[in-house]
Amino acid sequence: MVKNILITGGAGYIGSHISEILIKKNKNIFLIDNLSTGHRKLIHKKAKFFKIDISDEKKISNIIKKNDIDSIIHLAANLIIGEGQKNPKKYYKNNVDGTKKLLKACKGKNVKNIIFSSTAAIYKEGQYQVTENSKIKPKSVYGKTKMQAEKLIKNFSKKNRLNYGILRYFNIAGASTSGKIGLINKNSDHLFKNFSMEVMKRKPKLRVYGTDYKTKDGSCIRDFIHVSDIAEIHYLVLEKLNKLNVSKIFNCGYNKGTSVLEVANEFKKQSSKKVSIIKTNKRMNDLVKIIASNKKLIKFIKWKPKYNDLTKIVKSCIDWEKN
Repeated sequence: MVKNILITGGAGYIGSHISEILIKKNKNIFLIDNLSTGHRKLIHKKAKFFKIDISDEKKISNIIKKNDIDSIIHLAANLIIGEGQKNPKKYYKNNVDGTKKLLKACKGKNVKNIIFSSTAAIYKEGQYQVTENSKIKPKSVYGKTKMQAEKLIKNFSKKNRLNYGILRYFNIAGASTSGKIGLINKNSDHLFKNFSMEVMKRKPKLRVYGTDYKTKDGSCIRDFIHVSDIAEIHYLVLEKLNKLNVSKIFNCGYNKGTSVLEVANEFKKQSSKKVSIIKTNKRMNDLVKIIASNKKLIKFIKWKPKYNDLTKIVKSCIDWEKN
């Protein structure tokens, strides 16, 4: 049985949602985070927290051994596409070398499962609906570092007989329905966060980058998935991998494309203020459109999303921002 779980990057947006679910399921949760983008106020009271950098192999090794960790959920990473292009060294150090150090810290311990947060950014541009077997050719530094980390985890797990679950996230949005946790980081380059902060202003202006793409309304299309659904996927996949002793790769999305303009219009609709939507220039390295084929995931965990609704996602973001 999965009992003692270590979450790297556990004080972040996604880590805090996963902790919330796992603690409800009576798991013992241990979090490590250097708090560069994580926040103490997102740490669950029942989790044991260590302020440690992912590169501190010795300390992580001691935590794994001392607390008899059986499963690791590895989220710690730098993940802003634009920043990665400007500062590739930082991204390789954290996302690739950090993963290497974490895996070394697992060696010779009782770790049986590792779940890794990967990304749709590893897929080749120009494929609209991607399956787990679609062409991989990341455009961004961020995508390249995640692709390398995936390879490291696969190789290490095969050699050391671990079960791995690689979860390729599509675009995560929303905040916990409990109202206790959501996205704090203002510099996250996160569409829903930016729009939520903007609609709190006196004269909100929602910027849409690129409106002449070959899509239904000219703006980019993404597969937005609610963070609480993503958190539940981690729990269900971990339990099933552990039970069946297998390793799997899954796309995590709704198999549904939503345009950036549709998101902007939904924020406009839910705001009580006069919101302007500003159409502006395209950004470098933005994929035009990508959605997840999630058939494999649905089949494996009999998954039924609970928050697959743009209105719900936007409402949870605005409620969180107000708080």
